[in-house]
Amino acid sequence: MAGVKGRSGGARPGAGRPKAPPEPTPVDDARDFLTAVMRGEITPSTAQLDAAKTLLRAQATGVKAERQKKADAVAVGKFAAAEPPRLVVNNS
Repeated sequence: MAGVKGRSGGARPGAGRPKAPPEPTPVDDARDFLTAVMRGEITPSTAQLDAAKTLLRAQATGVKAERQKKADAVAVGKFAAAEPPRLVVNNS
């Protein structure tokens, strides 16, 4: 279409050198890694993504166990759970 007014010259979409992908920054924390993946800064493999999710779950489980230990330490004496009622059958 050379010579058609408005169709010749100028920038073309997709023309030129391809842009280099951004250099990935090393991430030590699973939460930071998943945040970088969410932002599109890193393109992880499936294994990396699964490992980060598993590590994050393990860290969260540790927090839950720690909270349970603190709750058990507080629940003594006056604040302890009451014993369930005894069920006695009186068939005489």
